[in-house]
Amino acid sequence: MRAHERPFLALGLRLAAMAMLSLMLLLVKLTGERGMPLPETMFWRQAFPALMLLGWLGARGELRRLRTARPWVHFRRAMIGTAGMFLTLGVVQILPLAEATVLGFTAPVFAVILSAVLLKEKVGPWRWTAVAIGLLGIVVIAGPAEADLPVLGLCVGIGAAFMVALVSIQLRDLGRTEEPLTIVFYFSAMSVPVLAPFLLHTGVHHDALGWLMLVGIGVTGLAAQLLMTAALRFGRVSSVIVMDYSQFGWATLWGWIVFDHLPPPTTWLGAPVVIAAGLIIAWREHVRHRARNSMAPAPPVPPAPSIA
Repeated sequence: MRAHERPFLALGLRLAAMAMLSLMLLLVKLTGERGMPLPETMFWRQAFPALMLLGWLGARGELRRLRTARPWVHFRRAMIGTAGMFLTLGVVQILPLAEATVLGFTAPVFAVILSAVLLKEKVGPWRWTAVAIGLLGIVVIAGPAEADLPVLGLCVGIGAAFMVALVSIQLRDLGRTEEPLTIVFYFSAMSVPVLAPFLLHTGVHHDALGWLMLVGIGVTGLAAQLLMTAALRFGRVSSVIVMDYSQFGWATLWGWIVFDHLPPPTTWLGAPVVIAAGLIIAWREHVRHRARNSMAPAPPVPPAPSIA
């Protein structure tokens, strides 16, 4: 165990991150029900964290931490991340929170496929088996033809998971040279100008509750990212990743309390299947990391099941 590791603290931080993430998605769903356009919600989701990080670093005299020699790589990650965010936040406005959350758990499955295709990584039978199990879970959740899940929502949810996996590939590259705070800042700051023109069409006329929701989306989104980063300071990804699946519990709770909705049997059957696939992938990444460390030091790079 590394000297600075504090596994229980790491698990607690990751659990808190998932609670913040679930609150952000709840607020996104509520803003959608109030008629706020998704691009405007995304703008404030990115603008508030960028301003808060800039102000915090400025107050500490640490703006130098934002220096980067890879602006174009950050820009590419921001554009891919913005497209992924559109799907990730959009799916919660189409599907119930629990179902949308479970579909997001398929991101590690797509990350394995992308690693094999884009990074030419060798994928063994364990991880290919996990991919098959994850896809089976999607089939179970989709249910029979007469299931309640709309086809559009199912496609958007799967597309969101795919984009999250694609972002994880980008983060593997950026993580070699950039600290997490820098990556988070440029993701937010570079996507704001892309989203800003939508405000000219939608306007910014909201009541006090609407503005509170938009601020809450930015605050909870930033808190989730910072808590996830902090968790990795005190624990390994392969150890804390199990807490990411607590998001299904939070989503089910908010769906029940706020929307009086509980997932159908197909979701309760499919969710453990999808979660099992993700845990198999995380376990294999842990085994591979230990094998690499026995030969040469290398940082762990297993994919995270959720990004927002």
